[in-house]
Order: sequence, then structure tokens, then C-alpha cells
Amino acid sequence: MSRGWWRLRAACGLAGPVAFTAAWTTSTVRQVGYSIAEEHLSGLAAPDARDPEIMVAGFVALGACTIAFGSALEDALGGRGRAGAAPLLVRIAGTATVAAGLLRRDRMLLHPPDAVGGPSWHNHGHDLASLAIYATLIAAPLVLAGRLRDHPGLAGLRPAAIATSAASTALLCLFWSRAVEPWNGIVQRVAVTVPLAAMAVLAAELLRQRREERPDREDRRAVRS
Repeated sequence: MSRGWWRLRAACGLAGPVAFTAAWTTSTVRQVGYSIAEEHLSGLAAPDARDPEIMVAGFVALGACTIAFGSALEDALGGRGRAGAAPLLVRIAGTATVAAGLLRRDRMLLHPPDAVGGPSWHNHGHDLASLAIYATLIAAPLVLAGRLRDHPGLAGLRPAAIATSAASTALLCLFWSRAVEPWNGIVQRVAVTVPLAAMAVLAAELLRQRREERPDREDRRAVRS
């Protein structure tokens, strides 16, 4: 497998968070009657949102990039037999993110004043996909931290992985408790941004180390010749 293909997949760990953050930021600015403090990100992809395709594209782009990055992470950790479960959890998160974007919520607002009837099947599907995402936000960094203990090049990121899992757990518990309403929308955005930033940092470190490995290999070849 070519180095270029691996680098492209690793770079998806940077591109995905940027695309998703740009999508929800742009979509938020374009909404009328939408409170960033009170409403959830998912509402921006609902049919009654303004330009919902922006947020749908953000979900799909993040999901696809996360799946690709999980594949690159698996290779960087020694392949399927040695990488552990973290890359699989990352790919599950990516798949669930794509599903959350395609299975849209019914309405932009959590409690629309003119709501009639119960949620649709795709609204329920979105909620289930979101639960899978939240579960992997907590589990993936923690499982990865265990694998990084034995990796000489990435062991320094182990405390950050543990901190990411702990922060995600605390923020999601705060989000689900609704203890700070009407600011739950802000809590959700922070809870999503923390693991996305961690993924971007890990992707940048993997790419940096791969760039440094190439000159070292070339130097060794020159010495042997």
C-alpha cells in the first residue's frame, strides 16, 4: 500500500473535524429563530432548517473522514492483529455519524410550537445513531490509551487520550442531565469539539512522524550503499 494513500487517510483526521465545525458554524449563522444555546446541532439538518444540506454534508464528510482515519490509525498501530479495538471504534463512530446525517430529525427546533404527532422512524434512527456516536466518543480514546502504552512513538499522547475520554464523559453527563438548561446547546458543541480536536491532534502527530521516518530511511539506505 502506497505512502500517499496512507497519508490521505491520515489527513482525513484533520479534514473531517474542520469540515464538520465549518458546517455547523455556517449553518448556525444562516438560521432564523435558532438559539445556539438551547438547540442541538442535529436540528440544523432538519427539513425545515435553512439550507439543511450544509449540515447533512458536514455529518457525511465527518463520518467518511473518520472511517478513513480509523483505517490509517489501524495501519499506524501495526495492522489489524496488533492495533487493538480503538481503530474499529473510530470506524463505528464514523459510520454512526454518516447515519445521523442521513437519518435527519423531523424539525429544527427541539420543541416546535406547532408540533403534531410523534417522531418519525428516521428521527428515532437519528437518536440511535447519536447514542452510538456518544458511546464511542467515550470508549475510543480510553481504549486507544491502553494501546498507546506500548507504542514508543505515540506513548506521549496517552494522557491526552485519557483526558479526552474523561472530559467527554463529564460533558455528556452534564448534557444528558439538562442541569444547565437553557445552555445545553453550548454543552453539546463543546462535548463534540473536544474529541474532534483530539482526533485532529492525533492525525497531525501521525503525519509528522511519518514525514520524519522517510529521511531516516533514506539515510540508512545511503549508509548501506
